[in-house]
Amino acid sequence: MGHQAYGHKILTGRREVFHTNRKYGGISGFPKPSESEYDAFGVGHSSTSISAALGMAAGNDYNEESERQVIAVIGDGSLSGGIAYEALNNAGHAGKNLLVILIDNNISIDPSVGAMKDYLLDITASKSYNKVKNDVWNLLGLMNKITPHARSYAQKIENAIKSILLKQSNLFESLNFRYFGPVDGHDVHHLTEILKDMKDIPGPKLLHVITQKGKGFAKAEENQTEFHAPGKFNIKTGEIIQKVQDGPQPPLYQDVFGETILELARTNKKIIGITPAMPTGSSLKIMMDEMPERTYDVGIAEQHAVTFSAGLAVSGMIPFCNIYSSFMQRAYDQVIHDVAIQNLPVIFFLDRAGLVGSDGATHHGAYDLAFFRCIPGMTIASPLNELEMRNMMYTAQLRPEGPMVIRYPRGRGVTVDWKQPFEEIEIGKGQQLKDGTDLAILSLGPIGKEASKAIESLEKEQISVAHFDMRFLKPLDNKLLKTIFSRFNRIITLEDASIVGGLGSAVIEYMNDNSYKAKVLRLGIPDRFVEHGTQEELYAECGYDAAGIELAASNLVRSKILTRAM
Repeated sequence: MGHQAYGHKILTGRREVFHTNRKYGGISGFPKPSESEYDAFGVGHSSTSISAALGMAAGNDYNEESERQVIAVIGDGSLSGGIAYEALNNAGHAGKNLLVILIDNNISIDPSVGAMKDYLLDITASKSYNKVKNDVWNLLGLMNKITPHARSYAQKIENAIKSILLKQSNLFESLNFRYFGPVDGHDVHHLTEILKDMKDIPGPKLLHVITQKGKGFAKAEENQTEFHAPGKFNIKTGEIIQKVQDGPQPPLYQDVFGETILELARTNKKIIGITPAMPTGSSLKIMMDEMPERTYDVGIAEQHAVTFSAGLAVSGMIPFCNIYSSFMQRAYDQVIHDVAIQNLPVIFFLDRAGLVGSDGATHHGAYDLAFFRCIPGMTIASPLNELEMRNMMYTAQLRPEGPMVIRYPRGRGVTVDWKQPFEEIEIGKGQQLKDGTDLAILSLGPIGKEASKAIESLEKEQISVAHFDMRFLKPLDNKLLKTIFSRFNRIITLEDASIVGGLGSAVIEYMNDNSYKAKVLRLGIPDRFVEHGTQEELYAECGYDAAGIELAASNLVRSKILTRAM
């Protein structure tokens, strides 16, 4: 289970290196088979454990290794993801020997939402059911030597009692899972005894375990969302240690989104905010607190979030659908089938785009530019800074025509005084930030600030660089590209995204289609999975921090000079 695997890592040979957790060159914050033989399956995104475990159980059967036990651990928040239900449905039909442990603490990052949350609460709150369930459990434990017929009869009695005592039939048992619980997940000794007994029960089983997030640490119990990923804190007082800042700081990009959507929604009554289980992380909660009737946390359900937004658009609303870039990968079919083909005005906000840092390969927003660029009718924008982001949001809701993507990174921007009056941005139009003569840098998004740093250093080397902020990947500013290729035969493209299929690819395609000739050097995320570290460390590793850009530009210009000399 994701970050919950820290205890597992400590107990499986990584105690001495645990201080490197989520640090550059250190161990991953998630289970990772390449890191340890005790990590059975790589995870990072939610809701996948039951599917993977069922595959393992099926493999065990095929390999005639029936003695192996397969256990899937899943949280109640992750149970809101559709893949979990697909897996439960398939597992109940397949009948494989599989144990699902449901960790129920009524929260993922933000509090869990949805009917399943209410259903689980109904089960846990039914005192009559729990008493009878425990009694039946103890009774069946004494019947090990009774005939199978008697056991079957006892099971029928058990099911009948459950149907009477619960307001609704047990969902899990309707899917052919033997349901056990709820049990106290903090009573380790009792839990151990239950798990020992369950080893001898064949077929699909589900153990419902009740826990409290942050159990044992008062501050974490009191503020579960804040302590999901608190960073450094005082273990005695629980006080989160904040970095001391010198003067006012630029805002987090997520807060630019949260405050701007609220400002726009106050004047445009058609704007609706949607997020899959990340109201705090996306800062949609800012609008949610003031306009709960116009905001929706749909749970860990990205596919549903997209199609739900499509339905809102059909009804004349302007959905602002905020999904982390890496999580949007789960909803690609819905974007094409339910939004793009119908040309619906759904505005997608891709938070955590590009290299996100310590969460690593499972969370980097590396591929959105590539997989969105090929969709007909899709507008793709990436603001240079907070002002551009604010104005892109304003522009998107003025005359919404078809789907649009606005992507932005994790972390802070560069502008302290960012709340300026709104200005409309022409769709598909880039801008020249600086003129030069030796080469041109075409950047997309906030990574352009690294180009600006590099250009300052290059000027000291007497290298003159023109800098263009493309703003839009689709539609490309063909007029601006014509000017660039007419003036420069040395060009660098820069993007905080996969160099396969992104800005660099689009520029080269334009060059080829229009018969221009130039040396185009693409800088971006290479064609491999990048591990974890700080954003700065990863930019450097991938060669598109300021130093990497400076080196690339210097080499490109010097190769031009050498070519002329020859």
